[in-house]
Amino acid sequence: MASLYEILQLLLSIVWFFIIAHVVMSWLINFQVLNLHQPIVSQIWYGLNRILEPIYSPIRRMLPQMGGIDLAPLVVLIGVAILRIVLQNNAAAFY
Repeated sequence: MASLYEILQLLLSIVWFFIIAHVVMSWLINFQVLNLHQPIVSQIWYGLNRILEPIYSPIRRMLPQMGGIDLAPLVVLIGVAILRIVLQNNAAAFY
């Protein structure tokens, strides 16, 4: 059971990293530091979008329109942090 706990922690860390990378990349693209016409940038950007869009879309439907501000990544990051806290507080159940 300890390995299950470690696997869940690893998956949450990977999701956290993907979301942070997606947010930072979106800022860099919007401030024209990165260009989507570069092949590697566009592949990474579209790959992250394909991975994260199934997570973001249900949350975007529930959130009110904020006029161009996307709060879905923030909500998902808060959810991941809550799941980490719950896992750590219940770690004894896995051992």
